[in-house]
Amino acid sequence: MGHVEGAHLEYYLPDGRVLFGDVSFRVGEGSAVALVGANGAGKTTLLRLISGELKPHGGTVTVSGGLGVMPQFVGSVRDERTVRDLLVSVSQPRLRKAARAVDEAEHAVMTVDDEAAQMAYAQALSDWAEARGYEAETLWDMCTMAALGMPYERAQWRQVRTLSGGEQKRLVLEALLRGPDEVLLLDEPDNYLDVPGKRWLEERLRETPKTVLFVSHDRELLARSAQKIISVEPGPAGSDTWVHGGGFATYHAARKERFARFEELRRRWDEEHAKLRRLMLTFKQKAAYNADMASRYQAAQTRLRRFEEAGPPQEPPREQDIRMRLRGGRTGVRAITCEQLELTGLMRPFDLEVFFGERVAVLGSNGSGKSHFLRLLAGGDVAHTGKWKLGARVVPGHFAQTHAHPELMGRTLVDILWTEHAKDRGGAMSVLRRYELEGQGDQPFDKLSGGQQARLQILLLELAGATALLLDEPTDNLDLESAEALQEGLAAYEGTVLTVTHDRWFARSFDRFLVFGSDGLVREVPEPVWDEGRVRRAR
Repeated sequence: MGHVEGAHLEYYLPDGRVLFGDVSFRVGEGSAVALVGANGAGKTTLLRLISGELKPHGGTVTVSGGLGVMPQFVGSVRDERTVRDLLVSVSQPRLRKAARAVDEAEHAVMTVDDEAAQMAYAQALSDWAEARGYEAETLWDMCTMAALGMPYERAQWRQVRTLSGGEQKRLVLEALLRGPDEVLLLDEPDNYLDVPGKRWLEERLRETPKTVLFVSHDRELLARSAQKIISVEPGPAGSDTWVHGGGFATYHAARKERFARFEELRRRWDEEHAKLRRLMLTFKQKAAYNADMASRYQAAQTRLRRFEEAGPPQEPPREQDIRMRLRGGRTGVRAITCEQLELTGLMRPFDLEVFFGERVAVLGSNGSGKSHFLRLLAGGDVAHTGKWKLGARVVPGHFAQTHAHPELMGRTLVDILWTEHAKDRGGAMSVLRRYELEGQGDQPFDKLSGGQQARLQILLLELAGATALLLDEPTDNLDLESAEALQEGLAAYEGTVLTVTHDRWFARSFDRFLVFGSDGLVREVPEPVWDEGRVRRAR
């Protein structure tokens, strides 16, 4: 069994700003602990400090037991890596080194094929066996069967980019949860998973004897799986961490009580400071005409000085204040109409009418065509037959799950807004402030965290005046406060909303539910249903 401990960690950003001033926490043996906090507060950086990818500028990190890491990028791999490459990348260091040696030796044999190359290849295979590489391949066979439905021998050379995001996540999670490492760091392991996948993950987190520290914004998963919560709280002197010993059900109430204690301590300090200052001024006035009061005046001065030198209590973390003003506007009664619409190779023909003001949640398994459907309605080039049309005055606004916006890459947030929506820099910063993005105003879009990119996308939809929102997994990367702000914004929005979501908490706020089945049928159900078997039996 392993554990993780951080003691008085300090870390500074390249521009000199303090990210962590004095952070301490402990994740006990065999516990599943969630790391939560505002987008950009430093959750991923903290995991990188624990894993050793980054070095702290102060303090220490202690990890006992082997360490397995799921990076945040898993689920969005679009390069040339194979399934084998992905599995090797989350293996233990010794195995990764042996795999690189085998790859290099194989390449040498294919390109040179002399005696030296053959000897090197034989040695690399021997080192692979010594590093327990063949045992790892047996484990990977179980992982590919569970995640992809095929043996490792068939799957190993398949390019990862041909897998869905959910398949990528499931594959790496299978490898880490079945593997030998006793401590796991999982950065947003639930992103891209459909609801059956999320339920599978919840069960594994509850059952595993491993020590797990995971970042998640999924409120349902947090409620079902996290034994404790480590909350990363941005503050004036950098982010701090606060450990809530209970689960997610009591987290919000405990956090409010903590903020109230900060405020009470500061109020008492201010009252005492005012009292000492009044006392000092009183003795000063009396000492001006009574020499016997001089010593009491000096004592009052000393007491006030020592009180001020000790300083006020720790400043409370700053709560986020995100205000999404999604306005929309009146449109025709029928906002969206589909007649015998079929997305080629994804679903059978279906009819659909969505009326102005409706909130429609689009549910279903990965690969069933949900994202393609939204992209078609947004005007994207999607192969289809049948008819679809938007109603009068319907202006679609599309939120892409992958945050794929090449037109924003390399551009700062101020530039994006100033060029298209704001009159000057001040106007751009004012708008960014409502979305808690003013600190990132001069950062390029591609350098933002996933949650910050998501918030900017929503802001751009607001400014564009969309009257029909087509949202593809909008809460995937949003922190807890941002997700709640989005729900409030949608509740006040005058327009139509279609949202693809696997967020069970979020889905409860909708009033119509479409299920895109793996059998190609599109069905409407009266409530959120995540088990396709239940949907089919209900028919």
